[in-house]
Amino acid sequence: MFKLLEDITVLDLSSVMLGPFASQLLADLGANVIKIESPEGDIFRYAGTARNQGMGSGYLNVNRNKKSLALNLKTKNGRYALNKLIEKADVLMHNMRPSAIDRLGLDYEKVSALNPRIVYCAAVGFGGDGPYANEPAYDDIMQAVSGFASLAQTPSNPPAFAPTLLADKIAGLYAALGILSGLVKLERTGAGTAVEAPMFESLVSFLLAEHLSGHTFHPPKGEMGYGRLTTPYRRPYQTLDGYISVMPYSTKHWERFLTLVEREDLAQANWVRDTSLRSESIEDLYQIVAESMPHKTTSQWLNDLKLLDIPCGPVNSLPDLLDDTHLRAVNFFQKINHPTEGLLTSMRHPLRFVGETPESDIPAPTYGSDGVDVLLAAGFDQESIQSLVESGALILPDKL
Repeated sequence: MFKLLEDITVLDLSSVMLGPFASQLLADLGANVIKIESPEGDIFRYAGTARNQGMGSGYLNVNRNKKSLALNLKTKNGRYALNKLIEKADVLMHNMRPSAIDRLGLDYEKVSALNPRIVYCAAVGFGGDGPYANEPAYDDIMQAVSGFASLAQTPSNPPAFAPTLLADKIAGLYAALGILSGLVKLERTGAGTAVEAPMFESLVSFLLAEHLSGHTFHPPKGEMGYGRLTTPYRRPYQTLDGYISVMPYSTKHWERFLTLVEREDLAQANWVRDTSLRSESIEDLYQIVAESMPHKTTSQWLNDLKLLDIPCGPVNSLPDLLDDTHLRAVNFFQKINHPTEGLLTSMRHPLRFVGETPESDIPAPTYGSDGVDVLLAAGFDQESIQSLVESGALILPDKL
């Protein structure tokens, strides 16, 4: 955990992956992130394997460096407590549908009336002024409607989802970027702002950066889809004993690769040496790569290709990553002692900053465990906190 966002307080009303992923990025950079949970808790607490109920691996991996405050926002006292926190916060974020956030009375107009300096982020499924605004948004739905799933479709394969919460995490990156931009504006002007970070638009923007292709022009110059990526020959290639990724890209790469596989006839061909012509026939070259790989083992290919500085790499399994030489050298995986879950493996923030020495991460909090400390810091006294507990507005761990 770094200290770059020290003294920035983030109220995070989000759950599952999109919002928590975004707020963890901020927490890893030093923001004081207060995770505000409903009486039921974040449903993602129950995702993945677990030692104790409500502390699943999915939850643990996107909620470190945060505090947990459990409030019933449907009660008058719960809303009062949240309003007092809003008055002193820098950021409020949520991933609820517009209709749901309106019912809670937590739209930007009402929140900014309490704190005009607030950076308000709505990490929603669809932009609020479109016809899909109040439709439910989950990762699979987003991979489908954004076009991601269709990219796997071939005459012999149906559309397919990426086996990761790709949509949530990409949208979470956009949300974090939006919040940081709002904080820069706040620092420069003293004025707050509202950030809408919709999953659908974020995913389509991410996807079409290359796949808008010929439809970038008016009139269109060809079809949508970046042919270099959609050819069936662009894939992990089977070797004599496994799989490998090979990516000749520049003219020198292709000349060296074609010479290596004894296709000197092509190595000096004009259509290979010319970047534009090569791009038009890239599928033919990828086919040569695919046909060449089964003749050697993966280690033999890696050795030969790296000697020629041709981009390549092994196809790692998930367990392989835990023993990866590079990840070990950069101390990517960290061991953390959790007060209830014991020894955990965690992943450090991938960014590093010159001159900034990171501190140890704080493991993900148990449900409601920081309620008293958060409210005391916000100016509540012990009597007021006890009143919140008795009214059902504040849920503490020993009350579960």
